Amino acid sequence: MPSRLRFGEDDFLRCRFAVSPLWETQEVVRTLKRPERQGYHAHWLRRIRTAAAGLDLTPLWLLMPRRGHSPDWLCPPPTGPVTGFEEEIAAVRASDPEAAREDTARSLADSPGALESPRGRAWMADPERMIRELSDSMEEVWHTLVEPDWPRLRALLEADVAFHSRRLAEVGLGGLLPEINRRCGWSAGTLTVEWRGEHERNLEGQGLVLMPSVFSWPDLVSSFDPPWQPTLVYPARGIGGLWAEPADRTSDTLVRLLGRGRSAVLTALDEPATTTALAHRLGLAPSSVSAHLTVLRGAGLLTARRYGHQVLYERTPLGIALAAGG
Repeated sequence: MPSRLRFGEDDFLRCRFAVSPLWETQEVVRTLKRPERQGYHAHWLRRIRTAAAGLDLTPLWLLMPRRGHSPDWLCPPPTGPVTGFEEEIAAVRASDPEAAREDTARSLADSPGALESPRGRAWMADPERMIRELSDSMEEVWHTLVEPDWPRLRALLEADVAFHSRRLAEVGLGGLLPEINRRCGWSAGTLTVEWRGEHERNLEGQGLVLMPSVFSWPDLVSSFDPPWQPTLVYPARGIGGLWAEPADRTSDTLVRLLGRGRSAVLTALDEPATTTALAHRLGLAPSSVSAHLTVLRGAGLLTARRYGHQVLYERTPLGIALAAGG
C-alpha cells in the first residue's frame, strides 16, 4: 500500500539533505538482528563480531518490531546537514518523558507481549529512567561499533548527498525522487512511496528531509509522525564497495603506470571523498594523500569541488576509464 506525502508551494523551498550518525547507530542495531540486511556488510560484521557480542542490545531490539512502529523520539530527524552524534544524543536525552512514554507504548504494542513484559512495565512506570537507559545503550553502540568507522561511513554518505544535490539542480525534485529509489513515484506535487502500510500526510510548509543511510538497505523509511519534520531515508549509493580494501583491487598495470600510492588513491574514489576520508581508508598520512591528489588532479584524472567546509575529490571520465581499465 502506498504512503503519500503532499507538497505545497512552501515545501519545495524547505527540502534539504542531511546525514545522521545517530540514525546509522540505530540501523546498525537493526541490521545485527536482521540477516536479510547483512549481505553488503559481511566483512564488517566479521570484524565487529566480538565487540557486538559484548553489548546488550535486547532493550533496543524490543523497540524494533518486524512490522510496526519504532519510537521517533529515540532517533529523530537531524536538525542540520551533518549533525554530530554528541548533539543528537543530547537531544534524545532531553526528550519529554510523557511524549517518549506514549511513543514507546505504541512501539511496544506492535510486539506481542512486550508492553506487559517486566521491562515494558518498568519503562511505562518510569519514562525518565527509560530515556536514560536507552540513551546509554545507543551511546555505547555508537562508541563501540560505529564511531571507529564513521570517517568512512560519513564520506560515503556525503558523497551521496553531493551526487543527488547535483541531480536536484539538473532535474528538479520531481525528477530526483524517483531516481533515489524505485519505490518512489511523483505526480502532481505528491510523493508516493510503495510501503507496507498506508499513510498520508500534508507537509504543511515543513518540507522534506532527504537522508541517505548505509545500514538501512534495502529498506526505505518514508516518514516521521508529527511533530517531527517529514523525512525520507533511502539506501546510499556505493555501499557495495564500502568495506572493500581499495589496495586489493589495484592492478599491477595501474601500479606500474601511476605508482602504488597514486593508483590506490584513484581506485579508492568509487565515490567522491575528502583527503581525510581517503587517508583513513587507505591507512596513509593525509599529507601523502594530498600530494597524490594534486598529481592526479593535474593529470586530469580527478576534479575537486567544495561541499560546505570540505573539498571532495572525484574521478573524471578519464580517471574512471583508467581505473576500470586497470
